[in-house]
Amino acid sequence: MAVSGLFTDFYELTMMQGYFLSDNNPEVVFDMFYRTNPFGGGYAVFTGLEEFLKALEDFRFSKEDVEYLRSLHQFSEPFLSYLESYRFTGSVWAMKEGSVVFPQEPLVRVRSSLIDCQLIEGLLLNTVNFQTLIATKSARVCLAAGDTAVMEFGLRRAQGENGANSASRAAYIGGAALTSNTFAAKQYGIPTGGTMAHSWVMSFPSELESFQAFAKIYPNNCILLIDTYDTLGSGIDNAIKVGLEQKEKGLKMGVRIDSGDLSYLPRIIRKKLDDAGLGEATICVSNDLTEDIIQTLVSDHVPIDSWGVGTHLATGGTQSSLNGVYKLSAKQLSDGSFQPSLKVSNSFEKTTNPGIKQVYRFYDSDSLAVGDLIALDDEVIEQGNDYVFYHPFSDTDLYKMKKDKYATIEPLLQSVMENGSITMDFKPLSEIRSDVKANLARFHQSYKRFINPHIYKVSLSEKLKNLKRDLIISAKLN
Repeated sequence: MAVSGLFTDFYELTMMQGYFLSDNNPEVVFDMFYRTNPFGGGYAVFTGLEEFLKALEDFRFSKEDVEYLRSLHQFSEPFLSYLESYRFTGSVWAMKEGSVVFPQEPLVRVRSSLIDCQLIEGLLLNTVNFQTLIATKSARVCLAAGDTAVMEFGLRRAQGENGANSASRAAYIGGAALTSNTFAAKQYGIPTGGTMAHSWVMSFPSELESFQAFAKIYPNNCILLIDTYDTLGSGIDNAIKVGLEQKEKGLKMGVRIDSGDLSYLPRIIRKKLDDAGLGEATICVSNDLTEDIIQTLVSDHVPIDSWGVGTHLATGGTQSSLNGVYKLSAKQLSDGSFQPSLKVSNSFEKTTNPGIKQVYRFYDSDSLAVGDLIALDDEVIEQGNDYVFYHPFSDTDLYKMKKDKYATIEPLLQSVMENGSITMDFKPLSEIRSDVKANLARFHQSYKRFINPHIYKVSLSEKLKNLKRDLIISAKLN
């Protein structure tokens, strides 16, 4: 389905017309990166690339779109005619979807005309910022859950239809085992599942009858919600009755708790189930769960087999957005060469890194990541050499990555689109999900802890550091 070119901020269109009318439309390079890790954590999980590229390939202005812009009386007929046949014609380099990423690193690099690059900013940031945020939250929740399963139940709390579907996609990539969102399950090939609502239990003459009816209809997926009336007073006892009936038929069952003390109740319920001979029965809990709550319950050895996480997983919970930005890094001169560009700010963290860049990840002999180096794209970074890693914001903070301190180097940015056409093969989401788990395993636990995570080193090459310093000095002197 074509994506409307109107899905952009209005000032992008006014700037585009300015470039068009003033014949100022050189080839340029823009970088998309983020500034700080979400949730006070030590990393992010890059997500949303496939959806961005598919939308970009079909990004266009319909006749109705152009007519709407004409009705605003701010755009010239030559520019509107240009929009009628608009297609993105540039190239895109990006990290692999599911990559573990860090602040200041280019996640997506776009090269095209200035008009092209300006127009797609909103589409890129809207897609990648949100899905990266949710995939990161999901990875954190799943790390907290350990070997137990996390189910994404966020449909009813998500921000609209697109927010819900994108959240389900990103949460699955980040590690969630299934989604309750049936549409997202169909669209993305995500396993789907669910249990019952309290209204199911309330619609029958008695709690026991509601459980028996559910077990009869869904004998192979019998998860009973036991906190509608009295979790320990009636819910678990009625569930045990149905569980024993299931056992006689060679079938299993489980229970879900959606309220109450999630440290106390599962212990009592587990003992009741075991004493009744239902040792294989599972316990699922929900109710405004976060990674911190889950981590506490897991570390306290509370007997919980799975987690239904909704609001905090589908919305980002404590953080509403990823602070990803999109900045000009180079522009082509009349002789065909590219002039590095940077934004200078009094806030050092907002001064950008200039030039066309690549990111290299260094791994030690145990295949653990030890540091990322942002270098200019024309630099030769290869195994067997010593490299100086410079702090992005400090001239004196540096260290030497000696060749005996690392075993392999991996370039992270790869070509994914040329001349406006996708050039990569997309993986099934299940494979990306597996990649996320494998990628996270290549980082020391200190980078993944929730409290005061160790800061992973993202550094600049000597050539890039010198270029950045020279451009800053030149900008300030001129």
